[in-house]
Amino acid sequence: MVTNRPDSETTVTPPEKRVGKSAKVKKPIAPIRQRLLMTWLAWLVYRLIGLPVFISVFNPSNPDIVGGIAWQLLWLVPAFILTPWIVRGRSPYALLIASMFTLVYLGASGVVLFTRAYGSSWAEIAVYLVDFLLLLGINIWLFILLKRLPSMNNVVKQPRS
Repeated sequence: MVTNRPDSETTVTPPEKRVGKSAKVKKPIAPIRQRLLMTWLAWLVYRLIGLPVFISVFNPSNPDIVGGIAWQLLWLVPAFILTPWIVRGRSPYALLIASMFTLVYLGASGVVLFTRAYGSSWAEIAVYLVDFLLLLGINIWLFILLKRLPSMNNVVKQPRS
């Protein structure tokens, strides 16, 4: 630290002892990005194929598997649009939007799980619980990745000429 008092000597604190934002340890992004990608792909496959198959097996009314896959395909259109952003995992803005959409999916999955808890078999509840837990994992990885990515508001803009 530099002092400007005339009665003291000028002293400089070495960089190792300075405390501040520049001394922050950078945490690795790649393992979180990989976990997010694996969880995302597992959820997409589970939601598109696994959920309709398991519900058809465990539900006493045996709903149509092809109809269930078609319904899930419609329901997952926004998720398929978000998939390239999740795969790259670099843009904080895109991941923030993806986080908002996955929170909507998480809320909808929680509501379905809650409504199925009354009057469904334990196996069917477990099918929806897996969907909810996969979405919860995606949201956790997204929040951690967004925390580790470079800040969006500390960008130095070049002046216009």
